[in-house]
Amino acid sequence: MEVFKRAILQPGPPETFALQTVQEVIKPQKQTKLVQDENQFLENILRTLLQELVSSSVQSGEQIMEYGQSIDDRETTQGHIPRLLDIVLYLCEKEHIEGGMIFQLLEDLTEMSTMRNCEDIFGYIESKQDILGKQELFARGKLVMLRTCNQLLRRLSKANDVVFCGRILMFLAHFFPLSERSALNIKGVFNTSNETKYEKEPPHGISIDFNFYKTFWSLQEYFCNPTSLSLAPAKWQKFTSSLLVVLSTFEAQPLSDEEGDANNFEEESANFSIKYLTSSKLMGLELKDPSFRRHVLVQCLILFDYLKAPGKSDKDVPSESMKEEIQSCEERVKKLLEMTPPKGKEFLHKIEHILEREKNWVWWKRDGCLPYEKQPTEKKVVQDGAKKRRPRWRLGNKELSQLWKWADQNPNALTDPQRVQTPSIMEYWKPLAEDMDASAGIEAEYHHKNNRVYCWKGLRFAARQDLEGFSRFTDHGIEGVVPLELLPPDVRSKYQAKPNERSKRAKKEETKGAAHQAEDNQITIPSSEIDGEGIRGGVSAAMEFDATAIPGTQGGTSTPDDHQKQSSDTDVGQEAGQLEADAEVDAAMIDGETDADVDLDAVG
Repeated sequence: MEVFKRAILQPGPPETFALQTVQEVIKPQKQTKLVQDENQFLENILRTLLQELVSSSVQSGEQIMEYGQSIDDRETTQGHIPRLLDIVLYLCEKEHIEGGMIFQLLEDLTEMSTMRNCEDIFGYIESKQDILGKQELFARGKLVMLRTCNQLLRRLSKANDVVFCGRILMFLAHFFPLSERSALNIKGVFNTSNETKYEKEPPHGISIDFNFYKTFWSLQEYFCNPTSLSLAPAKWQKFTSSLLVVLSTFEAQPLSDEEGDANNFEEESANFSIKYLTSSKLMGLELKDPSFRRHVLVQCLILFDYLKAPGKSDKDVPSESMKEEIQSCEERVKKLLEMTPPKGKEFLHKIEHILEREKNWVWWKRDGCLPYEKQPTEKKVVQDGAKKRRPRWRLGNKELSQLWKWADQNPNALTDPQRVQTPSIMEYWKPLAEDMDASAGIEAEYHHKNNRVYCWKGLRFAARQDLEGFSRFTDHGIEGVVPLELLPPDVRSKYQAKPNERSKRAKKEETKGAAHQAEDNQITIPSSEIDGEGIRGGVSAAMEFDATAIPGTQGGTSTPDDHQKQSSDTDVGQEAGQLEADAEVDAAMIDGETDADVDLDAVG
C-alpha cells in the first residue's frame, strides 16, 4: 500500500510507472498480466487505500476529488483520489489487471461519499466515458456501472436534483447501446405509484369553482395509467366529459402575449419542479401560466398517441366511436397549443415531431428490440516504411485476367465443338410449338410467347434462316413464325397462307425469268387443266339448272341487259371457281398429296 501511495505522488503520466508499481507490489508470475488470485489481492489493496484516502479527506474537511491537490506557480498537481483512479484505469485499459476493477472502485467511492461529492465523482466518470466505454472494459463492468448509477438515482431527489438526475440518465443513454434490454420498458408498464394528491373537500373562505378544480386534477389519474381507458368504456366516457370541461375553460380564457412574455419559462433558471402544486388556492394563478397549460395539453397528446399506437392486439384497439372522439379532442388540443404564447406554432411543431419519431421506437420494441448496431471494421495497420502495393493484372483488371485463364489455350477454346453456338431454327422454336399444342395443357401465362427476350432472339434467327416464316409475323404474330412442320395438324391449318394470297403470289412468280417459268409449268399446268375442265363443267351445269332463277327472265327468255348480267356473273363464277381449285391443289401439294382425283372431287 505504501508503494501505491508513493506512486500517486509521482509526476508524469501513469504509463511511465504504473506497471512497474504493480510488479513491485504483487511480484506476479507473468510480467504483463495478473492471474485471478493476484487480481483479487490487488483489488483488496486498492479498495483499502481508497477508503483511507476518503477518510483523510473527510477529516481534513476537503472535497474528496480535491484532497491532496496543490497548485503553485510552476505546476498543478492532481488530487490523490483522481490520480489513483487514473493509474487503475490505465492498467485496466492495457489489460495488465482485471478490467472490472476500475468500476468496482468507482462504486465504492460513490457509496462512501455525500451527494455533493458524488456530483464531482460523476464529473470524473463523464470525462472518462470514452475509455470506460471501450469493448474490453464495457463487457467487464457494464453491470457494476448500471448498479452505481441506479443507486445514485435512488439517493437523489426527483424534485430538487433534476439536473443531476438528467446527467446520469444522459450518461447511461450514451454509455449503453440503444438495443440494451436492461434500459427498456419491454412490457410497457406505467408508473402507477406516481400519484397526484389533491383536495377532496372544498376549503372555507375561498371563492373558486371547486367542481372544476376536482375535474381538472382528476385527469391525472387517467394520464398515470392510460391502459385503464381502453379496457373500461365507462372510464373513457368519464374521462372525455372531464377533458371537454377543461378544454372549454381554456378556450374561454385565452392567454394574451403579455402574459406569455411575463411567464416566459425559457428565460428562467434551469432548476424547476417536475410536479405542480395542487393547492386549490393556486388554481387561478396556474390557469394563467402558459407552461402549466402546455404541460396539461401535452399530456393529452401523449395519451391520444398511446391509444392510437400501431401494433396493438385486437382487444386493445379503440372502437370507431372512440377513434372519432379522440380525433375531435386532439384537434382542439392542438389548436389550444398553437394559441398558447409564446411561440405556440413552433412549440406544437416540435411536439408533433417528437411524437412522430416515438412511433418508430414503439414498432422497434414490439418487434423484439432487434439489435441494429454494426461493429466498426478493423483496419490493418501498415508498418512504417512498408508501401502498399497495388495488384497487377495481366490484362489490366481482375475480370479480364480471369476470363483469359478459363482455358489453357484460348484459340482452341474458340473452335471447340462444345462451345455455345447459335441453335437451328427448328430447335429454337420447339418450346413455343409445344406450348401451342392444346393437348399439352400448358397455361397461357407460362407460354414462351410472353418472354420478350425469347421472342426477340427468335425473330433474329427467323430473319436469317427462315424468311417465309418471318413474313408470317405481320399476320399471326410471334406464333406465326413457328415452322409449320413443328405444329400439329389442327393448329397448322390456322397459320397456313390464305388461298387468295397464294394465287396472287403464284401469278407474280410466273412473270419472272424463263427458267423459273418452265419449272413452274411442270408442276402447275396439269393441275390447272384438270381444275379448268372441272370448273367449266360445274359452271355450265349450274347455269342450265338455275336459268329460271336468274332475275329478269320469264319462260327462258331474257333481255340484252339480262344476257350482259348473266355473262358477267358467269365470268365471276368461273374466276372464283378457278381460285378455289388452285387453292385446293396448292394445299394438297403442301400436305404431300399427289392424287389428282382427290382434288377434283373436292372441287366438283
